Amino acid sequence: MTESIRRSGEYENPYQGEQQPTYPQQQHASSPVNPEWPPPPAQPPVQPPAQPVAAEGSGYDGYGGGGTAFLTAAPAAPAAPAAAPAPKKRTRGPLALLAAVAIVAAAIGGGTAYAFQELTGNDTVAAGSSTSTNVVPSSKKGDVATIAAAVSPSVVEVSATLSNGSSTGSGVIITSGGEIVTNNHVVSGATSIKVTTSGGKTYTAKVVGTDSKKDLALIKLENASGLKAATLGNSSGVQVGDTVVAIGSPEGLSGTVTSGIVSSLNRDVTVSTDEGQSQDQGQGGGDGRWPFSFGGQQFNGDTGSSTTTYKAIQTDASLNPGNSGGALIDATGNIIGINSAMYSASSQSSSGSSDAGSVGLGFAIPINTVKSDLATLRAGGSDS
Repeated sequence: MTESIRRSGEYENPYQGEQQPTYPQQQHASSPVNPEWPPPPAQPPVQPPAQPVAAEGSGYDGYGGGGTAFLTAAPAAPAAPAAAPAPKKRTRGPLALLAAVAIVAAAIGGGTAYAFQELTGNDTVAAGSSTSTNVVPSSKKGDVATIAAAVSPSVVEVSATLSNGSSTGSGVIITSGGEIVTNNHVVSGATSIKVTTSGGKTYTAKVVGTDSKKDLALIKLENASGLKAATLGNSSGVQVGDTVVAIGSPEGLSGTVTSGIVSSLNRDVTVSTDEGQSQDQGQGGGDGRWPFSFGGQQFNGDTGSSTTTYKAIQTDASLNPGNSGGALIDATGNIIGINSAMYSASSQSSSGSSDAGSVGLGFAIPINTVKSDLATLRAGGSDS
């Protein structure tokens, strides 16, 4: 007797042992022959049942036979294809999110690394934010003694040997590896340069680049490391009346600190670009006063025919010969300018002595001008 396995939605074959009709599938559509058979389901299957397959080795020929079991392939679940994208989407979602986070983190990491490189290292500049960085504690803002203690290690004395004498000025350390910003007229025409730090250590320096049109120069100490770099601020935020501190080496007196206020802004100052002018300054080469002019008047001598004009910060902080190239500092300890020119009154008194000194008229190159010129200076300057 043939055993049949009836699955849900299937019916026994009423023609077992007899000749079967050509299309047995049509019997499913007619009413059951035996009233005892269960009625067909109210809803037919979504997909028609697959053709029966015989168990391996049964000799099944498609219509039943001795010892043969009816096996039908299970219909594919209709919801499977629709549900398949959902798990994939759920799987891809977190991965995509993690990838995005990784990319953002990498970008931030790269930006952080770049920022760190820009703020530290031997060949990078410590730059303040767009407003200011508190180099001194907020509670000590404007305190001259605190500012001087914090910034003095970043200001040096620059001594240049010239063909007919020497020149003494100042400079500001901008990298821990010994890059120093000073005035072009301090080192112009120098055959050798010596730099002395606030701690008394002396280095030999070489000129990296000069820009006579902005009266700027970049020099580099030899075999220097671990120096304290100054923090360069933002000169566009400077206002008339702001407290300022000047540090430099007037008359070779290194580490001299004076204070005052910003007395004017955007002052057109004209200075000489003639290298020969530097031969007339410093110890052994003149009175050390750098000639300049503004407002149509000449100060400290004749600037000559080759000149350049830049916008300067005017201050009444006492500046004297030797302050050139030194630091002009704001109340929070940021460098906002490089001192470049000062008016020194000189007259012969009745006793025969010469009176020379600051009368509260000094000028500094805005630090934003310096920062925008650094790449040029590092490449050799505009005069190369």
